[in-house]
Amino acid sequence: MLTVKDATTAIDYYKRAFSAGEVSRFVTPTGQVVAELAIEDEHFFVVDENRAAQNVSPSSLGGTTVRMSLLVGDPDAVMEHAIAEGGTTVFPIADQPYGMRQGRIADPSGHHWLIGKPLGNGLPSR
Repeated sequence: MLTVKDATTAIDYYKRAFSAGEVSRFVTPTGQVVAELAIEDEHFFVVDENRAAQNVSPSSLGGTTVRMSLLVGDPDAVMEHAIAEGGTTVFPIADQPYGMRQGRIADPSGHHWLIGKPLGNGLPSR
């Protein structure tokens, strides 16, 4: 679950940057948004910050404790698109010594996304 300051804005970014699909969205009586998104077959939740429940966003923490990892066929293109939509480069795409072609961005909400693919024979089977 990714806690953010503004779930509606974050959801819009994930849709644009990663072609995320919205599976469900619930708005609490106090207006807090909780949504389930999916990028291909991988599901995750996005929720508005709720300090009373100790759910704090990266902007309130001054950093993130979460790194999401996306395995994609063309990490260069996905990362370029995510940056064009408002993400910022943490480290650029490169062939890494641990066998991945990978880079990292921070999304506009402050969460980090590792975007890459294994070097060699392509994506691992799921």
